[in-house]
Amino acid sequence: MYDVYGNLFGLLAAHPVTPLVSLHHLDVVEPIFPNVTRVKALQRLMLPMKLDSAGLIQQSICYDSSKGWTVSVSWGFAIQIFRGILSPREVEMPSRTFLNWYRRADYTAYAFNTRPVARNPCQKPFVFYMTSVRLNSTTNMTISQYARHRMPHPTCKWHMHDPSNLDKVFVYKRPDPQLWDRSPRRNCCRVLESKRKRLVVDVGLCGEGEISEVVK
Repeated sequence: MYDVYGNLFGLLAAHPVTPLVSLHHLDVVEPIFPNVTRVKALQRLMLPMKLDSAGLIQQSICYDSSKGWTVSVSWGFAIQIFRGILSPREVEMPSRTFLNWYRRADYTAYAFNTRPVARNPCQKPFVFYMTSVRLNSTTNMTISQYARHRMPHPTCKWHMHDPSNLDKVFVYKRPDPQLWDRSPRRNCCRVLESKRKRLVVDVGLCGEGEISEVVK
């Protein structure tokens, strides 16, 4: 349990491999989804929770080798796409979008490592928030959709593929009630399709040769 306030994005987008039990002090934190009220934001989070509570906000990290991107999936909440290949150790550290409940304490007072919000315009992630999720009863597969959070993005001079061309990300994931029997092992994700306007990702158990361990 962490007592923080402000913007919870950094904490939720890199949630540790533990169940999301509750959210506290909602009166002093910003809505977890943009452009909606706190109540509507929580109602939206309830949709994936009802379909796969064990997987809610669990982070998976993978790479789009064709574009040179790092993809961080916080299932049922948000996706971050970074230019370049970042190590899992870096991506699994929450970015400091939130503040310590005790005003006199800084980020060193947390019981976990954090990383500063990127200042280099090329290192700022592109964020996609979940807009809908449904269960395909035939395949027993959830299909969640994430739309890009459209906000001004600083100009990047790196000569590489630009994630701003993406409009949506789709994530396929099978509900896994036994997820916590395998904790602290993360799920793996794989990029299935990478086109100009959309990205399709699969999240599930790690296969042979895939590694997605929590790095201590």
